[in-house]
Amino acid sequence: MIQKTLLSMLLLVSQLTLGQKSAGTDNIYARQNLIAWCIVPFDSKERSPVQRAEMLNKLGFTMLAYDWREKHIPEFDAELEALKKHGIKLQAFWLYSGPNPENDKNLPIILDLLKRHNTKTEIWCMIGGIKDMDKMTQQQKVEAVAKPVAYIADKAAEIGCMLGLYNHGGWYGMPENQLEVMDYLKRPNIGIVYNLHHAEEDIERFPQFFPKILPHLMAVNLMGLKKGNPVKVVPIGQGDAEAEMIRIIRDSPYRGPIGIINEDTAPDAEAGLTMNVEGLKKILKEQTDFEALESYK
Repeated sequence: MIQKTLLSMLLLVSQLTLGQKSAGTDNIYARQNLIAWCIVPFDSKERSPVQRAEMLNKLGFTMLAYDWREKHIPEFDAELEALKKHGIKLQAFWLYSGPNPENDKNLPIILDLLKRHNTKTEIWCMIGGIKDMDKMTQQQKVEAVAKPVAYIADKAAEIGCMLGLYNHGGWYGMPENQLEVMDYLKRPNIGIVYNLHHAEEDIERFPQFFPKILPHLMAVNLMGLKKGNPVKVVPIGQGDAEAEMIRIIRDSPYRGPIGIINEDTAPDAEAGLTMNVEGLKKILKEQTDFEALESYK
């Protein structure tokens, strides 16, 4: 079993590269490099899989990162079928799990789904529910988080998928801690998904830690950030911190996909995606990134 997992990982590394160009463009903010994210449970119109795919076609999105809730599980197959029919790539599949993912009833459902559809994608993973972390040493925290991450990463590797550590606050959401977990595990199919909408504490130190996560970066999801106490998450282009972060990301070696999200933007997913795309275009115009802007015409 161990040998099979290792072979699967080696094969995976030969097929997938972190931070690679995802849409045949060197400009990461080009329309064809954008992922739609947070548009399933955060949609007042509760679109069906087909309606969602049609909406993405209308807006010019070619990639979707799929977030879901329990009520969406019966639609999983229909979702993947609709994406294929409408020419949309499933860039990622969201997963929230706990300290014992071997007992997670939803994990095998997702793995079986991806295997049956022969879909090699990324699993964007949050780990929660680990008790008494405030009483642990740093090393104990690393080991406690590494245990479920390793299990999920190995299962993902068996079907040719990557695992992205998803920052969502707390100890697990700190990029430096994610790097320690990855260094401890040394699994080649684990990377980092970095979210500006969970980066309230990262604004000032972003230029310092961002280069450290670059070699492991799978995706960056944009959002607006307005400095203050507390920092406010706002639509792209309505904050006073995200423009500089967007510039730093563009000027770095990162050439992977960029997520445009709808969470906390608008009740209707189409309106929220449109608002954030327009906000990104505003920033691109201010930064004279006319190459990227050309792709929106």
